[in-house]
Amino acid sequence: MNTSSDLLWLMQLASPALPVGGFSYSEALEAAVEHGLVHDEASAQAWLLDQLHLVQARSELPVVAQAMSAWQQHDLSRLTQLNQWVLQTRETFENRLQSEQMGRSLLDWLRNHTDVDEERVHTCQQLPPTWPMVFALALTTREVQPRDGLLTSAFAWAENMVQAAIKSVPLGQRSGQRILAALSADIPAAVDHALSLHDDQRQAFSPRLAILSARHETQYSRLFRS
Repeated sequence: MNTSSDLLWLMQLASPALPVGGFSYSEALEAAVEHGLVHDEASAQAWLLDQLHLVQARSELPVVAQAMSAWQQHDLSRLTQLNQWVLQTRETFENRLQSEQMGRSLLDWLRNHTDVDEERVHTCQQLPPTWPMVFALALTTREVQPRDGLLTSAFAWAENMVQAAIKSVPLGQRSGQRILAALSADIPAAVDHALSLHDDQRQAFSPRLAILSARHETQYSRLFRS
């Protein structure tokens, strides 16, 4: 981290108040609750820790790190390759919708609230934008180190997911804070693992999550879009 303003920038990107719609997605957690797989604080914590290490650390976070490098080098071919991988690994309609909608919303926010390079914005629009790619673009508008950027991305995800757990299980605020503390303790290791991965080591293999996401698309009663 280079300056206090860079730190505050990361805090703003990690805030649940960022107007990108993250609060409206549970990433199949709501379906896990519906099917009795998550039913209390302990099971919610175990579920989210698994998701952190099996999904975030192996697919989402490595893409953010690699896209940061590609944005810095203006490597359109690499950006396209990474974005296509993101789209191809969204196993359900609602997962793809989440990535695309949040990506578009963050890109709109960047255009209105930062001095992001318009050429990069145009490039992003052509991809089309997905959440990991636009988050990486946001990080490169400041002199942010990859590890700091990934810590920010992981914590932003954790805060949204804890809020989803509080609403869907449901849980109290104290339970939510304990779960967030457990996730925060594991985030540095997840980030370090993500930074160590190469293209042929990224993976998006979480079959139970994909099945629950597909079931959630037709769930009779739901609070969340995923």
